[in-house]
Amino acid sequence: MDEEYYIALCEDPVQFENASSVNNVFFDEANKQVFAVRSGGATGVVAKGPDDKSSVAFRMEDKGEVKCIKFSLGNKILAVQRTPKSVVLPDKRSLKLLKNQSINVNWYIYSPETAVLLLSTTVQGNVLQPFAFKNGTMSKMPKFEIELPVVPKPAKLSLSERDIAVATIYGQLYVMYLKHHTRTINSPGAEVVLYHLPREGACKKTNTLKLNTTGKFALNVVDNLVVVHHQSSLTSFIFDIKLRESDCAVNVHQPVLPARSIQPYSIPLTGPTAAPSQAPVPFNFALYRYLWYLQVRLQPTLNLLPDKGKLMDFLLRRRDCKMVILSVCSQSKSDSLPVVATVFDKLNQVYKDYLDAEQSYTVAMESGPSRSSSLHKRPVRTQAVIDQSDMYTHVLSVFSERKDVSHKFIIAVLMEYIRSLNQFQITVQHYLYELVIKTLVHHNLFYMLHQFLQYHVLSDSKPLACLLLSLESTYPPAHQLSLDMLKRLSTANDEIVEVLLSKQQVLGALRFVRSVGGHDNVSARKFLDAARQTNNSMLFYTIFRFFEQRNLRLRGNPGFNPGEHCEEHVAFFKQIFGEQALMKPATV
Repeated sequence: MDEEYYIALCEDPVQFENASSVNNVFFDEANKQVFAVRSGGATGVVAKGPDDKSSVAFRMEDKGEVKCIKFSLGNKILAVQRTPKSVVLPDKRSLKLLKNQSINVNWYIYSPETAVLLLSTTVQGNVLQPFAFKNGTMSKMPKFEIELPVVPKPAKLSLSERDIAVATIYGQLYVMYLKHHTRTINSPGAEVVLYHLPREGACKKTNTLKLNTTGKFALNVVDNLVVVHHQSSLTSFIFDIKLRESDCAVNVHQPVLPARSIQPYSIPLTGPTAAPSQAPVPFNFALYRYLWYLQVRLQPTLNLLPDKGKLMDFLLRRRDCKMVILSVCSQSKSDSLPVVATVFDKLNQVYKDYLDAEQSYTVAMESGPSRSSSLHKRPVRTQAVIDQSDMYTHVLSVFSERKDVSHKFIIAVLMEYIRSLNQFQITVQHYLYELVIKTLVHHNLFYMLHQFLQYHVLSDSKPLACLLLSLESTYPPAHQLSLDMLKRLSTANDEIVEVLLSKQQVLGALRFVRSVGGHDNVSARKFLDAARQTNNSMLFYTIFRFFEQRNLRLRGNPGFNPGEHCEEHVAFFKQIFGEQALMKPATV
C-alpha cells in the first residue's frame, strides 16, 4: 500500500507539550523552532528544532504573559515580547531604531530565508510593498498589485494574510496567492497564482496552478515542488513550475500527479504502559503535539507518470533522484527505442551541462584564482548528474545479461546510449565499447562487430584493441582489426607490446612482435614475467619454449645468457616441469 503515497511525514517529528492554561506554544519560522513556555518562563522554556543542536532548555523571570519568543540565527540572542510595543535586546535590553517607513499596513509576512518583508497596503489590501534586508540595512523594493477575483464595492479589505505565502522555488523568490473564485454553478476551481519577485526589477505574475476544486487549502514547498493540501478531501496536489504546459507569459499548470493523501504515520507506544516483552504498538497521535517536515517519495511516482520524458524532467529536478532514475532506466525492456532515446538524451543533457561547468571552472582557475574566485564557483554535482560509470554499473551491464529481452534490443539500447553521448559531444568511455563487443561476441554477431569497427561506430582506443586481440581464438579477423586500430592510433610498437602485456595478452603480444619482425630482439624476461603473472603454467611453458627455440636458432644453444636475467624463470620451469623438460643444446 505504501506505493500509493508519494508524500510522507518525516521519520523524526519534533514532539512538544501541547498548549494549555499553563503552557504557551510558539513557532519560529526562521529557526524552525517550537517554544513551549510554562508559567511565563518561570518554570521552564523548552525550544526544540529539527535537530538536537537547535534544542535548548532554560528558565527566565515571569514578567507577564509572553506574546512572542524567538532566538536569533545561531541561538545567540533571545527576543521576548510581552506587550504590543516592546521587545527585549540583550546588550541594553532594548531595540535600536535603524530606519522608519510611514505606511498604512493591514498585515505583513516575513521570509527569513530571503530576508524579505511583505506589507499589505491600501483599503483592499492587495497592493503589496516588499522590503529587503541585508547587512543591517533595509531597502524598498517595487510594490505590486495582486489581481483579485472580484473588486468589492464599496472597497474593503479583500486580501487575507492566510491566502498569501512567500517561498523560494528553484532559487527564485515567489509570492504565492491562493485565489478563491465566487461560488457559482459554473465558477472555476481555486488557483494558486505565483508572482516572481526579483531582487531588482518589477514583480510579475508568472504561473497559475489549477486546483480544479474549491474549499480550504494549505501550501508547502518541498524539494522545489508546490504542494497544495485540500482539507475536505484529505488529499494533496503536487505542482512543478518547470514542467511548462505552454510558452505564454503566464504558464498554466495542472497537478503533475493524481491527488493523494499523505502517507499514514504511527508512533510506537513506549514507556510504563508498554509491555516490555512485546513489540511497540502503534497508537493514534494528536497532530497538534508534533512538528513535521514533509518529504516527497519518488518511487511511487513512477507508476503515476506514464510519459517517460515528462517523468525524467520531473525526477531530474528532485534532490534524492539518482537511484530512482537508474531504476527507471533499468526497466526499459517494455519501452520503445524512441522512448529509450528520449530518456538517454535528457540524462546526457544534464551530464553535459555539468561537464561544461566543470571545464569552465578549471579554465578559470588556471587563469588565476584571484581573478576567477569571484566569478566562478565550483559546480555542485547534484544527484541528477548520471554519468557513464553510473549507467554502466547500475543499468547497462545488468541489462546486457537479461535473458527475457531480445539480444537485438539489448544491442540497440547500448548503441542508443553511445549515440546520445556522441550527440552531446561527450567522450565515450572504453568500457561501454567493451560491453557492446562482449555482447556481440556472446551472441556470435561477428558480422555486426566487423561493421561497427569498419565504419568506426566504435571509436578507436588501446583498451578496445587489446580486447579485440583477446578474441582472436574465437574470431580470427579480430587480430588484424586490433593491429589496424593500434596503428591508426599512431602507437609505437614497443608501446603496443606494453599495452598487450599489461592486459595479460602475452600470446597476442608475441604474435604482434613476430608480425613486425622484432621477435629476435625483445626481452625474454619481460615476456616470462608477464606469463608468470597469469598463473597459467601452460602459457608459461609455451612462452619459455618459444625463447628456448629463439636462443637455439640465434646462438645454437637453448640456454639463456646471464645478461638476460632469466635464472629465476629457469628455476621455476624446472620446479614445475622437471629438469628433463629443458631443451638440450644442438649436437653437431
